[in-house]
Amino acid sequence: SIEAVEDFRAKLIVYQVSARAALEEVSSDMLRMRLWIENDQRNHWEKEIRKRGRALEEARQAVFSAQMSSLREVSAAEQLAERKAKHALDEAQNKLRVLRQWERQFSTRVEPLVKQTEKLLTVLTLDIPRGIAFLTEVTRLLQEYASLNRGGLGGPTTQPGESPLASGSDPDTAGAKEEAEGR
Repeated sequence: SIEAVEDFRAKLIVYQVSARAALEEVSSDMLRMRLWIENDQRNHWEKEIRKRGRALEEARQAVFSAQMSSLREVSAAEQLAERKAKHALDEAQNKLRVLRQWERQFSTRVEPLVKQTEKLLTVLTLDIPRGIAFLTEVTRLLQEYASLNRGGLGGPTTQPGESPLASGSDPDTAGAKEEAEGR
């Protein structure tokens, strides 16, 4: 059926466009994620470590000043502020450590998947257009064949398995056939 081939070709084109768009989006998301890990997050946590380190130093300085001063004792609030600052700095350092692990593991975990998507993208870019062109040619050839069978060249058509002589369509051969049969 010519219509079935044309319908399949149309659906193949829609699939190619949507699958290619999805794969390109995945590839760009992978790149954005790598850049986010390597640049944005690294910069963020390095800045946080510096900021939290300064806050810890200020809290420690306040505690030290209170200890050195003979006028007053270290308050519970100053000690709590120092502990909170120390905890915040430890948290930022742990996050940076985890981020560095992610950076090291990103390539080994993601690259095989990226290669698979690149293979599929190659199929979508090279092989499917060839298939679409082939289906276009098949449709054209089937339409030409159908027009030939409908008498597209001006001659009568024959049924499958029927000899052109049996149809009696050619007057010259029909007369020769009648003479041969003795009519």
